[in-house]
Amino acid sequence: MVCLKKRIFDIIQIGYKGDLPSRIFDIFISVVIILNIMAMTLETFQTLEPAAPLFEVIELVTVGVFCIEYILRVWTADLLYPERGPLGSRIRFLFSYDGIIDLLTILPFYFLSGFIVFRMLRVVRIFRLFKINSQLDSFNVITSVLKEKRNQIISSVFIILILMLASSIGMYSAEHNAQPEVFENAFSGIWWSISTLLTVGYGDIYPITVVGRIMAIFIALLGVGVVAIPTGIISAGFVEQYREDEHSDRSYRDISHIGEMLADKDSGFAGLTVGEVGRSRGVRVLVLIRGDLTAVASENTVIAEGDILVVETERLKKARAKNKNKNKSINKKEEGIQKK
Repeated sequence: MVCLKKRIFDIIQIGYKGDLPSRIFDIFISVVIILNIMAMTLETFQTLEPAAPLFEVIELVTVGVFCIEYILRVWTADLLYPERGPLGSRIRFLFSYDGIIDLLTILPFYFLSGFIVFRMLRVVRIFRLFKINSQLDSFNVITSVLKEKRNQIISSVFIILILMLASSIGMYSAEHNAQPEVFENAFSGIWWSISTLLTVGYGDIYPITVVGRIMAIFIALLGVGVVAIPTGIISAGFVEQYREDEHSDRSYRDISHIGEMLADKDSGFAGLTVGEVGRSRGVRVLVLIRGDLTAVASENTVIAEGDILVVETERLKKARAKNKNKNKSINKKEEGIQKK
């Protein structure tokens, strides 16, 4: 029973490349979500009213799948939060982001069918399936950039709010006497300031006095710069993040199999750098273990005798075969010298 529960937990969680059933389950849930959203959307077209029974069946089946998945996630929550115990882990899942979203995608079908806003939360579920095990995942890059630049973004938003308030008060002072029904009080110009500063400009509220129009010109110019500030901050963050990714060892995380090699006399690794081993022996060294020290291997790290090298197993066989052939050739040369 425990093994079955653990296997079900592994399958319903976000799968990795090596677990085919888990990957198939992720694809299946993605298809179910898309079918559910399509049925919910197409049933709003009057021209497709004859197909309404089909849409209802699709929605009933897909919601049933959501219910089964939700029950399984609650059942296996103690494996997701093992430190909280059986009851605490389930409570933790019920009030977690995924648990709330899962629940809100089911409840509207039974109790809140009129609240289409809740039903559209099914779309949110699909974003969980883009969470893969690679550290170069685009969603992780976006999240890390926003976290890293959060102080600058908050500062730029604060500047925008100050400009919005100042422009609203200023426009009220200039336009109240000419348009008392439009600019009724100091906050009546908030809508105009938002649409102007964000360069949308709907045109439903606009100044008619000379002073008001002059102010609007400067506010519109400020709006271009205000929008560019957070955009530039986020763009610079993306550039920095991708540069770090290009020069980091994060690509090592996408390795499916690893192995260990001992740098003894027979291997011939002792005295060479990690870069030389990689170029001459075709071995991709990931981690170097020397006594109690464990470190990420860099190109210039010199390998000492007795070091343990953590390498890719796909290249390990080739390296061992190459070393074996090299040792054979050395032995043959030595035998030839001795005969002479």
